[in-house]
Amino acid sequence: MRLAIDLSKKSIEEGGGPFGAVIVKDGEIVAAAANRVTLHNDPTAHAEVMAIREACQKLNTFDLSGCELYASCEPCPMCLSAMYWAHIDHFYYANDKNDAAKIGFDDAFIYEELDKPQEKRNMPRVQMLRDEALKAFKRWEEKTDKTEY
Repeated sequence: MRLAIDLSKKSIEEGGGPFGAVIVKDGEIVAAAANRVTLHNDPTAHAEVMAIREACQKLNTFDLSGCELYASCEPCPMCLSAMYWAHIDHFYYANDKNDAAKIGFDDAFIYEELDKPQEKRNMPRVQMLRDEALKAFKRWEEKTDKTEY
């Protein structure tokens, strides 16, 4: 956890956001990353996502079962989702979402949006070309040598 916190402090000095994350497997550090949203011009470059990407590359897998994640702050909805998709076994955090909200990193609007019916959400959505897109799903369904994830 101290490494995650140190990464969050270093990130500030480098022009990034105040967040760090470390992934551990079998007691060994597999990945350590800081927030790179502003440095990479990438809104998905949160510390947890960056650490997941690094760990997957190092371990040559998309499945991080058996890994734990240490984050300097409670993960946002995107990072938490990524952690579930990566099959992280357990996570620990230091600052919580209320601490983050106090310094301008408030994710409450995302949780509120998810609670609203689709037609009342702030981001308009329009479904189109479903029949055409379903062809890819049909091909996936029929594929016998696919890698499930």
